Amino acid sequence: MISIQQFTFNQFQENTFVLFDETKEAIIIDPGCYSPQEKEVLKAFIEQNDLKVVRLINTHCHIDHVLGNKFVKDTYNVKLEAHRIEAEQLNQVPLYAPSYGFGGYDATTVDVFIDEKTDITFGNSTLKTLFVPGHSPGHLAFYSAEQKFCINGDVLFLQSIGRTDLPGGSMEVLRDSIQNVMYKLPDDTKIYCGHGNPTMIGFEKKNNQFIREI
Repeated sequence: MISIQQFTFNQFQENTFVLFDETKEAIIIDPGCYSPQEKEVLKAFIEQNDLKVVRLINTHCHIDHVLGNKFVKDTYNVKLEAHRIEAEQLNQVPLYAPSYGFGGYDATTVDVFIDEKTDITFGNSTLKTLFVPGHSPGHLAFYSAEQKFCINGDVLFLQSIGRTDLPGGSMEVLRDSIQNVMYKLPDDTKIYCGHGNPTMIGFEKKNNQFIREI
C-alpha cells in the first residue's frame, strides 16, 4: 500500500511528493525544496518515518520542480531519473535561475533516462509511467491502477491545465496528452498536481474549462 506525502515548496508553490510503502522504501518526485528550511522539512519527514529513499524522479525539468535535485541526490545517494528529452531542459536551468531569484541553485544532470516503457518500482510497489508532453516536451506522469491515483506534474490541474508558453510547450500536444492519456484513466482516479489541490479525472472531464469531454 503506497502512502503519499505532499510538501509545497519555493516561491512557485510547487508540490513535492514522497511516496513510500510498508517496506519503508521511498521515492521522491519533483523535489522543489530550495531554502535550508525547506530542505530540513523534507529531511525531517524522511527521518521521522524511518524511510529509505531509493529513487529520485522528475516529471519534467522546469526550475520549480528541480530546485532540490542536487540536495536529494547528495543526501540519499540516489540517481536522478527523467525522460531523455528533459535532460536539455534541466541543463538550461542554471542559465536562468538567478533571474528568478535562485542564485544559489545547485546544478545537476539526469543520470537515468526513463520513458513510458519504464515501470517505477520500489518496495512492494509499482507505478506505470505515462508519456504526457505538452507542458514540457518530455513530461511524464506516474499512475497506480491498484490505488487509483496519478502523480501528474503540471499536465492537469483542478479545473485548469499546464501552461504551454514555455520553451517546448504546445497546446495541441498538451490537449492530446490530456484527452488520449489522462482522460482515458478511470473517472475515480485521483490526480496529484504539481501545484494546488488534487482533483479527480471524472470531475475534470465534466468541469475543466480548457478541455472538457462530457
